[in-house]
Amino acid sequence: MSVQQAVQLTDVVFPFVTIVGLFVNATADAVRDVMKSVPLDVLQFHGDETAAFCEQFGKPYLKAIRVRDGVDLVQCAADFASAKGLILDAYVEGTPGGTGSSFDWALIPHDLPLPVILSGGLNTGNIGNAIRQVRPYAVDISSGVEASKGIKDAAKMDAFIHEVNRMDLLLSHRSGAMRGHRTTVRT
Repeated sequence: MSVQQAVQLTDVVFPFVTIVGLFVNATADAVRDVMKSVPLDVLQFHGDETAAFCEQFGKPYLKAIRVRDGVDLVQCAADFASAKGLILDAYVEGTPGGTGSSFDWALIPHDLPLPVILSGGLNTGNIGNAIRQVRPYAVDISSGVEASKGIKDAAKMDAFIHEVNRMDLLLSHRSGAMRGHRTTVRT
């Protein structure tokens, strides 16, 4: 998406909607250039950025981690302690995200000190198990609710959100620790 397209989209965003800028190995100047034109609330980094790089912009940020065997998520959380959360996505060689692939959720420790935003291969068929197993702060979905590449399907989105809400309600009734917790859906 171009900066001009982003500006046009932000002009029609309803109040109280968080505007997130997603960057993959962008230069600091490129991030600043976008920030000059687009009223970003949160920065989302999906590349090889360091915490120092992410922090320099003075905005809250999320850091995506591509999960696979051998990735120490506790260490990642420590390295990015200043992040507002970790987006956990599937590792696919050469692709920073958006692959539609899932990963083994058992690799996610239950004691991560940052909120988890679960991503990667989520759909109506697996989101209940994902929420039950991971108990994420939010879920991030794209291809799992598409009719075709880049085109969202309203019925799939509705079914996905319904399943997230159903699972949240079910878990809140089963566990006092979950009371008041709501999983957020990011599309």
